[in-house]
This record gives sequence, structure tokens and C-alpha cells, in this order.
Amino acid sequence: MARDNLPRVAVVAGARTPFVKAGTVFRQHTSLDLGVHAVKGLFNLHDVSPKSVDELVFGTVIIDPQIANIGRAIVFNTHLPSSVRAHTVSNNCISGIHAITAVYDAIVSGRAEVGIAGGTESMSNPPILFDKEFSRILLDSASAKSFGARVGHFLKVRPWHFKPHAPAIAEPSTGLTMGEHTELMVKEWRIPRTEQDEIAYRSHMNANVATEDGRLTSEIFPLDGIETDLLIRADTTLDKLAKLKPVFDRSSAGTITAGNASPLTDGASAVLLMSEERARKEKRPALAYIKAFEYAAIDPEDGLLMAPCIAVPRLLSKTGLTLKDIDIIEVHEAFGGQVACNIKAWEDGWKEAAIGKIDRGTLNPLGSSVAVGHPFAATGGRMVTTLANELHRRGSRYGLISICAAGAMAAAMILERAED
Repeated sequence: MARDNLPRVAVVAGARTPFVKAGTVFRQHTSLDLGVHAVKGLFNLHDVSPKSVDELVFGTVIIDPQIANIGRAIVFNTHLPSSVRAHTVSNNCISGIHAITAVYDAIVSGRAEVGIAGGTESMSNPPILFDKEFSRILLDSASAKSFGARVGHFLKVRPWHFKPHAPAIAEPSTGLTMGEHTELMVKEWRIPRTEQDEIAYRSHMNANVATEDGRLTSEIFPLDGIETDLLIRADTTLDKLAKLKPVFDRSSAGTITAGNASPLTDGASAVLLMSEERARKEKRPALAYIKAFEYAAIDPEDGLLMAPCIAVPRLLSKTGLTLKDIDIIEVHEAFGGQVACNIKAWEDGWKEAAIGKIDRGTLNPLGSSVAVGHPFAATGGRMVTTLANELHRRGSRYGLISICAAGAMAAAMILERAED
């Protein structure tokens, strides 16, 4: 939504953990641990006083059933005062953007002057579930009024009841995974395997350069001695990517591989937002201002990850900007194929008017989710931090963020660089 007549909200700083492959070096850390670390990164890297914060909103997708409100738990596990209001949001891959716009709304409405928004995911530690029958036995046993009744319920237990069920990464409305849906998309839009691999290759190359020159590492608050993202493949080549086998459609028609898809990732990010007036009062230079944002939703049958093709054109139209005004485009890379489908729809027009030719040189200049990693709820905060920092470094004016999400939804946001 464009809100030029309202007080401006500044992106002042961002911090995050390194992003690492799930099940590896951060497997001992919970989502709460990672979220706490990202918030502490804001305090340590940017000299932020916890006492200055009014509100905190955090996103998470893989929900820990033992923590009903991870946002509030983060408050209690950092130096934030207990007076800081906090809540949790969950909307798949756009959870982090939802957290940011929730704090934005609090600031423009006058409920807060300073807020922290972020997201956290430990894909190494998903909740382990059991089938409904076994769960019912356990619940009935727990509520039984006598020892004999409890034993009676337990006598119904069979060996197969102990088989755990990890949460599936699938679209509930269709039963297909995001990868399976993207295979359908790339076939419909006639996206070749080579184009998907090229997007993945550029992501790794750009992320490696941005790591070597310190642009990406400047965002990271090291954890357990790890100072960089561990998923970037500096030695990958188009030939190596071409040799990988498809993982969702294993026939000769399959094109999505482990190389051109974002990996399961552990990590967290946090962004410090302030009203323009408060930032000036504290003499904190803003990196950028949130100019506008837009959400969109479509029918999954139209393409599960195609909602950005609605959100981005509508956002540009509402702001009066064109693609020529945008200096940097940050597109979340769930899959190289999804990025290619979105670009083709933007350029050709699909449900909304075409927005023009995408200059690939402006696209994900520091890499994106295929290379850096994708802890679902943390990606929005990472992208806002990366874009705000890069706009500030380059002296560019406008940057665009596009994020697709399961449920056939999307978020788009425009950042405007703060004048020096």
C-alpha cells in the first residue's frame, strides 16, 4: 500500500545469523535461540539500546508448539524490557515482511516510535508429530481418572503408532510440494533448464563476491565461530549444475534440481525500524525508508508461486513508479524456475499489465536465496537489510523486493534511499 501522506518509517539497521544448511552446524539451536541471536546482533553491531524499543514482531513458519508466542519469548531472553509489546506472525515465506509491515503500521499509527521486526527458523528442529490415533490414546490416557483407565488406554498402543511424522513442506490445498508446483509452472511457461541453472549460477557468483568484499558479512552477527553463510558455492559452474538430476519430476521432463532450488536452511534476521522523527532525534542515519508495499493472493491452480506477478505491477502502479525508476531488484529465489516464470509474466503481462524488460544486471546483485539460503521467516528481514544497505552504498534511489509464498500469495515492497 502506498502511504506517501503518512509519517515515514526508516530502516535503520539489520542483523542476522549466518545462514546454514539445516541439520548441520546449527542443529543444536532452536528457533528461539536463533531469533535471540539476531536481535542481540542489532544491539551489538549497531549500538542499539534495548530500552529504546517499543515493540517487537517476529515471524516463524516451523512453529514450536511449546512456545505459543516466540516474539514475546525473544523479549524475555534478551535485554529488552518486559514492557516491550511483542507478537508472532506466520505466513510462510512472507512472514518476515509481514513482521516488518506490522511494525511499520505501529509506527505510522503512533503506537510506537522504535520497533524490531524479524523472523527465525530452525528447520533442523521441526516438531515431531504422531498420527491422530496415537495422539488420541495419549490424550485420553492423560485425562483418565484412574490408573486402571490409563492402563486400558495404553493397551491400545501398537508398534506402528511410534512412527513419527515430520511436518511436510507441501501446499495443504493441493497436496503438492512447492517444487512439484514449480515443475508445473516451468512447463506451462516453457522455461528451459538452462535458464534456471543460469539464475542459480549468478546467485552463487554474486553472493560469493559480496561475501569476499564484506557486503554480506557486514550483516552477520557470528554464531559458534561461523562468520559467513555456508551455502554459497563459489566453485560451482554451469557444467556442474547441468549434471545434477531432477528431484521433483524425475522423468526426462524434470528440470528442478538441488542446484537451482533454495535449500532447507537454519537462520534468523532482525531489522530495526524507527519513525523518521525519532531517528533524527537520536541522530541515527537512516539507510532507507519504506515507501510502499503490497500483498497479493491467487488461486494455486494459476501457479502456486505466481502471485508476485500481481503484487509487483500493482505496487508500481500505485506509487506511480515504473521499472526504469528501480535501481535494484531483489527477488526471492525459492527456485530458479520460479524467478524465471515471474520475470516472463512481468515482461509479457499476466493478469496485470506488463511492467517492462527486467535488466538482469539489477537483479539480486548480492545473490539471493538459492545461494545464501532460505530460512522461511527470516528471508524477508534479510532482503530488506541487504537492499537498504546496498541502496545506501550505491547512492541509488529505489529498490524493489518481491517474495513469493506458499498458499499462492506474495509480498512486494519498495524502499527509497534516505538522503544524506
